Order: sequence, then C-alpha cells, then structure tokens
Amino acid sequence: MSIFEIFLYILLITTSIVLYRVIKGPSLFDRIVGINAIGTKTILMIVVISYVFERPSFLDIALLYAILNFIGSIVISIYIERGGVTE
Repeated sequence: MSIFEIFLYILLITTSIVLYRVIKGPSLFDRIVGINAIGTKTILMIVVISYVFERPSFLDIALLYAILNFIGSIVISIYIERGGVTE
C-alpha cells in the first residue's frame, strides 16, 4: 500500500465524517461549511489521482471544480443573506 492510497483512504474517512455533519448539522451554516469541506476534499482527491496516474489533464478538472465550488458558496451565501429568491 503506497502513501497515496493511505492519503486517499484518510480523505474518504474524513469526508464521511463531514457528510454526517452535513446530514445531522444543527444549523444551516454547519451544513454549508460541510458541503464546502466535501468539495475541497474532492478536489484534493482529484489532484492525488492526477499525480498517481500521471494525468495532468485531471488538474484542469480539479481547478474547474474548485472554481465551481467557490461560485456555489458565493451564490448560497447571497441567497441566505437576502432571505430567498427576490424578483
């Protein structure tokens, strides 16, 4: 078992712990932070897989996913701040 496999298993375990917090979170903000953490851990997994399989094109996918994760966080924050959809 290589160090990369161990790292991926640790990421999967921590992601499952965060997923529990997203499902059972006491507040909406805990759930949003949990979803952001899952997105960040997914990006880390893609980067590690890119390194292991020597596929630099996966880094582009990870960068795109990071941008979408950031934009999603901004959109959800604006939605919560305004109290819903405004016309």
